[in-house]
Amino acid sequence: MRVLAIASAANGAAAAIVEDGEVVAAVRHAPGHGLPAALPLLAGQLIAEAGMPDLVAVVVGPGSFTGLRAGIAVAQGIGIGADVQVVGVTAAEALAMALPALGERTLWVALASRRGRVFLDRDGELAAFALDAVPAAGGKVAIAGDAANGVAAILAARGADVMLTSARHPLPRHVAMIAARRAAGELPPLDAVPLYVDAPEARLPAGGLRPPPQ
Repeated sequence: MRVLAIASAANGAAAAIVEDGEVVAAVRHAPGHGLPAALPLLAGQLIAEAGMPDLVAVVVGPGSFTGLRAGIAVAQGIGIGADVQVVGVTAAEALAMALPALGERTLWVALASRRGRVFLDRDGELAAFALDAVPAAGGKVAIAGDAANGVAAILAARGADVMLTSARHPLPRHVAMIAARRAAGELPPLDAVPLYVDAPEARLPAGGLRPPPQ
């Protein structure tokens, strides 16, 4: 199976076409501005190089609002155009695929949010915390994600048994592998829609929306 995998939930993006677990073609977009405009071009470059996919996979979060929306929009557009299934994959699922031998340690995935907060996935339990309010470990843990350094330092200062891993961002190869298992029915389905942790900050005007033009 040929899978187009897009990982754009963090600052920057990576995408690849993966066939039977091996990367056939890959591209990256450096952190900075211009991701929504660049991502369709990068996906088109991959398809031109390696052919149309049989499945499209995309990281659905948590992560950057702009990155999530851009990646999911491209994935959905290609899925419609190619008439193939589009599958969602969480950042924690992809990072866990990179760390198959943790033994008795529980994997915590810590992802940067705004204003000194982190998104923390603790074995499937997802919530946002201020960095200084990270909960107690309660056992041996391994930390992955782009906010892993800060979370690991706080836990270690409290005397927790914590292992800092080198896994920081979801890799397209692992995203594709999770998606292939999901498409085969080995994992529960997950729609390719943004996974938001915090409630939206936007609010309707006090007087309600204006009526549509006549």
